[in-house]
Amino acid sequence: MVLVRYFTARLHHQVDDAGKVHRQNTYIEALSTLPKVKIHEGYFVQKPQRCPRCGLSYKVYEEKMTDVNIAMELLGDAQDGKFDTAIIVSADGDLAGPVETVRMRYPDKRVIVAFPPDRHSSLLRQLADGALSLRRETIRRSQFRDLVYRTDGRVLSRPKRWK
Repeated sequence: MVLVRYFTARLHHQVDDAGKVHRQNTYIEALSTLPKVKIHEGYFVQKPQRCPRCGLSYKVYEEKMTDVNIAMELLGDAQDGKFDTAIIVSADGDLAGPVETVRMRYPDKRVIVAFPPDRHSSLLRQLADGALSLRRETIRRSQFRDLVYRTDGRVLSRPKRWK
């Protein structure tokens, strides 16, 4: 059986571009129409910052729990025998520990890392059983159709910016 786990943190109203929030929500809704996709959500925390040159204060938002959630699910799925091969689409070096742990504790399991376009992690590449780099064209060919139909009859439209 194939299962896709999608890890994200929802953007909120604090984002300067309200369209980003809508586009992300539409995408997550579209993903939720796929029976073999499980969505795992982290969150953002607000962190005050001060410019060292001018002293001006401003806010930044930091994503929390995404890499922790990936680690927990990867290790739990390995322990529960839910995969022979896990494919992680990420270049986040924070995932090196969980990848190494799965490979050491579960030698019958394989972990492959698929790097998003223009991103990589030498450490992840070294620790994984295999690695590949996704091309932008591969991602383009993997997108949803222009319209996605929910089971309740609601129709989701692909944002124009994504066409």
